[in-house]
Amino acid sequence: MDIKGKVILAPMAGITDYAFRSVCREFGADLCVSEMVSAKAMHYEDMKTASLAHIRSDDMPISVQIFGHEPEIMREAAYLLSNGAYKHRKNDTPPDLIDINMGCPVKKIVSAGDGSALLKDPKLCERIISETVKGSSVPVTVKIRAGWDKNSINCVEIARIAEASGASAITVHARTRAQMYEPSANWEYIRQVKEAVKIDVIGNGDIFCASDALRMIEETGADAVMVGRGAMGNPFIFDEIKSLLNKKTYTPPSVKERLAVAWKQIERLIEDKGERIGVCESRKHLAWYTKGLRFSAQCRGKINKAETKEELWSIVSELISAEAERIGENK
Repeated sequence: MDIKGKVILAPMAGITDYAFRSVCREFGADLCVSEMVSAKAMHYEDMKTASLAHIRSDDMPISVQIFGHEPEIMREAAYLLSNGAYKHRKNDTPPDLIDINMGCPVKKIVSAGDGSALLKDPKLCERIISETVKGSSVPVTVKIRAGWDKNSINCVEIARIAEASGASAITVHARTRAQMYEPSANWEYIRQVKEAVKIDVIGNGDIFCASDALRMIEETGADAVMVGRGAMGNPFIFDEIKSLLNKKTYTPPSVKERLAVAWKQIERLIEDKGERIGVCESRKHLAWYTKGLRFSAQCRGKINKAETKEELWSIVSELISAEAERIGENK
């Protein structure tokens, strides 16, 4: 995998859009992965899907993740993306990588035979990976889970299939589909995959601070780590992890700095998607950024009801003022 660095932003539907990727990259994410893009929707030239696949010149390096269960459709999607040929996209910039989603546990996805449902059919996995690689002019990676459930742990088998089929790297989320996101991830599965293949192995699951990332690398031998939920409202985690890996001092952001980054992301989101959609999608991000701050609980209701950019700024300003008052009281 021709990407320098050890810390990657995971793909998260409805979360890892351009605005969020941009702030994560500013704080040290070496690679960002897009939201899931439906290969089937691309086949039918869906215009909304084109916005998910849109790549800006300042949004690189980037991996675009595609999902589907039809090998020929996946091959077509890989070709269109890697050659900048998708009809409704705003530009023709190809991604640095294409990632195949074989790990999403969401019911809507698996019910259609996509995501982690593919793990139940290794032969189909092989066909999908092989065809995607054939269609792509950029390296292809694969993201999987440990298996479908505790009785069908097959991450090593799928990893070997991915390697033999031409994948350049594999990401292992160290839970089964049945586990969803609880209980704790079992990093032993990552170690087993690392020992079984020669391609790069990226570890994913339960990285919420720098020490988690370091411990995963030390315990599993993973070539890189992928951060998902730990980055929600906390793009600073990438700086924290890289500081520890590089043995540098890390200074956490102040509350004012945290809120300034939150507002930067909100502004970019609104600029990119328009005020109505941007404000609606900003609510969850602002709630994550403000979790645990003074008066954040009281502000949560306001956040959920905000309908304009001005209303969101009023909430952010209120929290900044509350923090300034707290600092003054402690002097």
